[in-house]
Amino acid sequence: MRRLLIIGIGAGDPEQVTVQAINALNRADVFFVVDKGDDKQDLMLLRQEICARYVPGKSYRMVLIPEPERDRSAPAYRQAVEQWRAERAGVWAGAIRSELAEDGCGALLVWGDPGLYDSALAIVEQIVAELGPGELDYEVIPGISSVQSLAARHRVSLTRVGRPLHITTGRRLAADGFPEHCDDVVVMLDAHCSFTGVDPGTEIFWGAYLGTKDEIVLSGTVGDVAARIEAARSEARARKGWIMDTYLLRRPAP
Repeated sequence: MRRLLIIGIGAGDPEQVTVQAINALNRADVFFVVDKGDDKQDLMLLRQEICARYVPGKSYRMVLIPEPERDRSAPAYRQAVEQWRAERAGVWAGAIRSELAEDGCGALLVWGDPGLYDSALAIVEQIVAELGPGELDYEVIPGISSVQSLAARHRVSLTRVGRPLHITTGRRLAADGFPEHCDDVVVMLDAHCSFTGVDPGTEIFWGAYLGTKDEIVLSGTVGDVAARIEAARSEARARKGWIMDTYLLRRPAP
């Protein structure tokens, strides 16, 4: 049976790769890397650096998987995402069939942690169903997420005594507003700076490219730093062609 390791590799710093992940890397014969185009070549280069650093003296192959285009203009967001995932699953399944021996061990290197706002697990479940019983088994190795890196970089705890923590997306923050019964909110996947719609007195701890040489961190009240964050985000995205950022919003506890 083919085996696939889904390995969380941290938020950008190769030193965030765990010992468990390093051991998993050394079990793999083939590394499947999603090719997201020229703008995101540094994401691929980091994966290559991690393999070169932690898999010395072992023969392995890297297989590039083309990334299907996602229709971001579609009004039905959930349907568009499901369609995109189905297309990715088809491409990934084809690569696994053709590039991984029936008794081989492959690996997917997932940015951050596979269990937090990443589509890899859902896609692999579709692949398992497509390939059929007894064709593919998989294992998940957790990684340090950008949320953990954000908290460490700002030297804050994500949680406060007796208080809940809410994790959401920029889309949901814009649509639903600040959760009524929660004062600590982590926001990911926010392309439109939805924090500008919250109370200006709310604290924000923001970070982009966490753990990399391009890391940017800013904090303060939304009223004081929102414009600086928007400007820094816009400049960085224009310069690199992509951006990954996340932030913690914090209201005073009652």
